[in-house]
Amino acid sequence: MPESHLADTVNPSEPLTHPEIRGIELIEDSERHGRARGLFSVWAAPSVSVLNLTIGASLVILGMELWQVFAVIVTANLLWILVGLVAISGPAAGTSGSVITRAIYGIRGNKVIVAFYGWFISAVFLALNWLAASFMGAELLARAGFTDPVLGPVVITIVVAAVTVLVAVYGHNLILRVYPVVATVLLLIFLLVTFFILPSVNWSYAPAEPLQGLPLWSAVTVGFAILASGPLSFSNSPDMARYLPRSTKAASIIAATALGGMLPGIFFTSVGALLATGIDAAAMELGIESALLAMLPAWLGPLFVAGVIINTISLNGMTTYTASMAFQSIGVPIRRIPSAVVVGGIGTALTIYLMMSTSLLEAVNLLLQLLILISGPTMAIFATDVILRRNRYNGTDLFQERPGGPFWYTGGWNIPGMLAAVLGAVSASLFLNSSLYTGPLSAAMGNIDLSVPVALLVTSTVYVLWTRMAAAGRRPQVLTAKVPA
Repeated sequence: MPESHLADTVNPSEPLTHPEIRGIELIEDSERHGRARGLFSVWAAPSVSVLNLTIGASLVILGMELWQVFAVIVTANLLWILVGLVAISGPAAGTSGSVITRAIYGIRGNKVIVAFYGWFISAVFLALNWLAASFMGAELLARAGFTDPVLGPVVITIVVAAVTVLVAVYGHNLILRVYPVVATVLLLIFLLVTFFILPSVNWSYAPAEPLQGLPLWSAVTVGFAILASGPLSFSNSPDMARYLPRSTKAASIIAATALGGMLPGIFFTSVGALLATGIDAAAMELGIESALLAMLPAWLGPLFVAGVIINTISLNGMTTYTASMAFQSIGVPIRRIPSAVVVGGIGTALTIYLMMSTSLLEAVNLLLQLLILISGPTMAIFATDVILRRNRYNGTDLFQERPGGPFWYTGGWNIPGMLAAVLGAVSASLFLNSSLYTGPLSAAMGNIDLSVPVALLVTSTVYVLWTRMAAAGRRPQVLTAKVPA
């Protein structure tokens, strides 16, 4: 392995004023630190989110009854277990997830997957969260008298993006130390908001025309797809766990990661659903951000917007941190810090574009559904590979990028991995039902959206079967000498 991958070191006792200079380099056992339980707050801070409130409200708009909405929320959030399962590969390999997936796609194939899939996922989530902060901030500015519909949101986006990039620059050390405090502050703010929302909830809410049959299943499956895209997109979880000692129990990593994302996700998405029962259709058309602030006392509105912005920075800081290492993993000659700046610039541009062309609710529903075509197959194949290998990843082998290396496969491409990812995405697209595109098989079944289960099932099945076929083909033939009679 090249010396450069071992050169940079991070001392756990470094002050927070030191940016993290490490990129995808291997983390030696002597540099490992921390406990699995620290991952809980790392994932809880981003999950205490206005995005969850927005998604919860959108589920009620689809026409489901409250108990059906709650069932969908709980079921979709169980997918956080996959995030935890993937996370255990970080301590095993001692490097980032975008390097570990070389074992799945091959050295060259991984560059294509990370460049396209990884960057798309990062850009979408950066934009969605910055968009939420921008809309909320602009609404608060409008109430204060600053009504410019363009300048306000743009300024907020740029400021929030700049702070987000700073979080990514200071990296893992800052995230692990600060996010527990951030999670606590956000929880208090969002619980206060929940307290003032509850009096407006219509506890006897029922849709004007309760859905039955195919329309009901269409709403349930579309809602599930929107919610599932959240946990399925976090295949970067190894990046946050990679500093843990190699001896850390896998079950502890899975539990801390999954529960950190799952519990706040279930609670605040449910609060969003309850919120929608007290808002009429006309108010919802104006934007959920307006309706939310209208329910809160004057003193809490600014505090809530500050919480939204803090949450946005915490989630996007982690996303930018991960994406900055993706550049390095695909061979771009750039250090992690300038890479983080580039990622922030791309996300800012997409946010401003969406801000000018859509509402928050429309952007969330559309982008999260389309995200399934990428996040579903990549998460499924990563989790399947962790199970197939029993989480045995050799970090040194992952950096052997020349022909003859363990993960060179066929000309740098692992055909089972590439084929599984493509077939998973294509199959899912046939069952997708969104406002932009409806797959032919979804339309034939009455607009039922099975994109998530199809993506997970097809990707995992193809990968397992093709991997076993390829392994069988590589086994040396045993020649038995014939003994003359």
